[in-house]
This record gives sequence, structure tokens and C-alpha cells, in this order.
Amino acid sequence: MIDAGLLTVIEQAAHDLLVWVGFGTLVGLAAKAIMPGRDPGGTIGTLMMGIGGSVIGCGLLLLIDSSYRITPVSPMGFVAGTAGAFIILFFFRILSNSYVVEAQDGATGMAPGVSTVTYYRRKKRRAA
Repeated sequence: MIDAGLLTVIEQAAHDLLVWVGFGTLVGLAAKAIMPGRDPGGTIGTLMMGIGGSVIGCGLLLLIDSSYRITPVSPMGFVAGTAGAFIILFFFRILSNSYVVEAQDGATGMAPGVSTVTYYRRKKRRAA
């Protein structure tokens, strides 16, 4: 027979896991809605980005102001989690080189061979 205390701990752990999954999904979707453009990753990527962003955002907010407890399921926790997920998505785009590319000669409308200042523009996706 399972001990009543152990059963309570298992139920609490399952509840916390479901709260983090649901909250991570909402935070990941909010971060993807804020950042324009096509986003990498599917459902699992959005979920993981949201959970990671919640941990990072709430942790940084707790590090800055430790006077009160920040829970992920609160307005301040939602804002901090969305900011953390936004940062994760931004760095993922930068590091995967899907955000900017260097311009080639002639891309600025100038004649080839003319020395141009290098600028960055949004990378276009290829048709599948």
C-alpha cells in the first residue's frame, strides 16, 4: 500500500509539472507573438523556450528584488517569463544566423566592385 504522505508528494509534483507546462506554453506563445517574423521550433520548442524563459526571467527578477516571492503564475511572473523567453528567442535567432545576413555587392543598388559599407538586412526564407 502507498503511504498517504508519498501520495500527497506525488500529486503535488504532478500538479506543479502541469502548471509549469501550461504556463511555459503561454509564455512561449507570448514571446513568439511579440517578436516579428517566422520563428524556429514547433510546439515542443515553444514549450521549452517558455519554461526556460520563465526560469530565467523569474530568477533574474528574484535576484534583482528579493523582497517578495515571485511565482510563475502571477502577473509579474508572466511578464518576467515572457521577457526571459523573448531573450532566449532573440539569442537563438542571432546564433542560428536566421536573423541577419551580410549584403553582397550589388545588393544595395550600387555597381559591383564599388566599395560599400556593410549593412545587415533580414534574411529571406527559401520557398520549400
